[in-house]
Amino acid sequence: MKNAETIDVREIRRKLGLNQSQFWSKIGVTQSGGSRYESGRNIPRPVQALLRLVHIEQIDISKVKKDDVEVAEYLKATNPDLYKSLKKEARAKKKERS
Repeated sequence: MKNAETIDVREIRRKLGLNQSQFWSKIGVTQSGGSRYESGRNIPRPVQALLRLVHIEQIDISKVKKDDVEVAEYLKATNPDLYKSLKKEARAKKKERS
């Protein structure tokens, strides 16, 4: 994803058909805070990352568990080939469902 500050966040929200409250609450930002970002205020990097994960990658962050992240990091560090293979298979499966 490009730098979120160069992307029209308001346009992404509108394409998803969400009002400000719905869009921003999914990443823990208040409606008024989101409104400021949509009006041009700089978006902090953590918020940019959450925007990408939730609204671009379509990841439900409420389902992500710390243990899951730790297992993925461990697998990636100790067996990168298996990690890449599983990642590729997961993407292929996701495309099948789409």
